[in-house]
Amino acid sequence: MNRQVMDLARPYGGAGQPAEDGQALQVLVVENHTAAADDLTQELHRHGYVARSVSTGVEALRAQSGVDMVLLDLGLPDLDGLEVCRRIRAAGDVPVICTTASRAELDCVLALQAGADDCLVKPYGLRELLARMEAVLRRVMPEPRSARVLTHGPLRIDTGARELRVAGRRVDLTPKEFDLLYQLASQPGATLSRRQLLSRVWDDEWSSRGRTIDTHVSSLRNKLGSSRWIVTVRGVGFRIGEASADLPAHA
Repeated sequence: MNRQVMDLARPYGGAGQPAEDGQALQVLVVENHTAAADDLTQELHRHGYVARSVSTGVEALRAQSGVDMVLLDLGLPDLDGLEVCRRIRAAGDVPVICTTASRAELDCVLALQAGADDCLVKPYGLRELLARMEAVLRRVMPEPRSARVLTHGPLRIDTGARELRVAGRRVDLTPKEFDLLYQLASQPGATLSRRQLLSRVWDDEWSSRGRTIDTHVSSLRNKLGSSRWIVTVRGVGFRIGEASADLPAHA
């Protein structure tokens, strides 16, 4: 691929399955270089996002409705990238992260003034991009403060009471176990990377806490009564599973 677009020499994670449409956050990649756009959308799929790409500013303006984030290359072949950013911002509050091949500080300053939530200079590492996406999403899509009950098959997760019930039976979890299960169950079908789980559950994006996650996953499986409740996606992370057949007929 064109290394002026993105440096994937140090990607985070390995091969994995893309998230199912409608289950994960949707990202629009606006990138003029076809090979780079393809590589980036594939990496986003592997890390739990639903991603699609367009190559022009006109296409971006048509496609931006309904997405959760736009990754916008400022070097477009038809429209000025800054103008595209302004129009997306005027149309709504979808988060926008701009990218530029220019190392001039002014380009990122102008992008931020045009309404971008962040700006990266090419080539950038995948880890940095994912971290910045997570940071932007935390700012613009905060967790709801009101109580919420999440159900997934026989699992009933009450975030207000911080209580888990499995087929009506209460299961005691530690705070981190509860948060980990909630993150997985809140995006059924999506694979969450280890880095995403570290960020969301431990508020730690960079340290090597791999064994910590594995220990909590193992404990959760034991408490839920089946290893099938949490599926390991080799080289990527974990997703919520189904284990209804393993449960007793009554609570």
